[in-house]
Amino acid sequence: MTKDRVIRAMAREGRVRVITSHTTELVRELARRHHTWPVVTAALGRTASIAAMMASLLKNHESITVKIEGDGPIGYLVVEALPSGDVRGYPGNPHVHLPPNSQGKLDVGGAIGRGHLYVVRDTGLRSYYTSSSELVSGEIADDFTYYFATSEQTPSAVGAGVLVGTDNVPIVAGGFLIQLMPGHTDEDAAYVESRLAEVPSVTGFLEKFPAADSLLFKLFPDAHILAMQDVRFRCKCSYPRLRDVLLSLGKEELRAIRDEQGQAELTCHFCGNVYTFGREALDDMMAEIERQEVAAP
Repeated sequence: MTKDRVIRAMAREGRVRVITSHTTELVRELARRHHTWPVVTAALGRTASIAAMMASLLKNHESITVKIEGDGPIGYLVVEALPSGDVRGYPGNPHVHLPPNSQGKLDVGGAIGRGHLYVVRDTGLRSYYTSSSELVSGEIADDFTYYFATSEQTPSAVGAGVLVGTDNVPIVAGGFLIQLMPGHTDEDAAYVESRLAEVPSVTGFLEKFPAADSLLFKLFPDAHILAMQDVRFRCKCSYPRLRDVLLSLGKEELRAIRDEQGQAELTCHFCGNVYTFGREALDDMMAEIERQEVAAP
């Protein structure tokens, strides 16, 4: 089985940046955890594939969060990606079904609707940079192409696809991100256009050649690989992290939860894991808050 992977490369003597991804297992895990129906699987999978490629440009301690908010039935999508290859995400509404679009394909654009795309970069130093753009189609790849052109002033071509089987399980997923770098020429732009014509369908190609490097060299036979990173679903949630969330509610709120419900049950949006804090755990947290209050000057 081919590993999920993101490959970062340069072409045209450094004037064109190329990133390709193969993300089938990642998208399968997202679909499994959130029980998504096909059109949502496609939307979330495309977003996750692109976010994983964007994260490959970050420094080790950074992360990127992509949020797509539309007026369609999905509502929103959230994906977080790290340069380590860890990716997690979730949809607003996992159960959306629409008739096929005019091309006979999953109507991702109709499921997303009109709205905005937000990109938040966390530098790891308590600094966050947010940029955004309008959704131009809701088809995800087109929206990112527009985002890069308007918010980052970088001429780009973005492609992403998810092929979902009749059993609702993703067959293949992946994408590409191509960017013209400062100093590029008109000839470089024309060459990129000609190469894009060689891959009219990302999923069509990856179904036959399921690997990020195969897609890379199909697009740019002269590409020079700079870095490769395995990609996987991985969530950062944990019992201590969720305990901190409860502590932040304060003593009175914790007492109300204990007295009214007997326990606290928190579900991680990103992975679906459920964390249960019983009466004894809530008592311990209230006692901890009281000790902190006594110790405070």
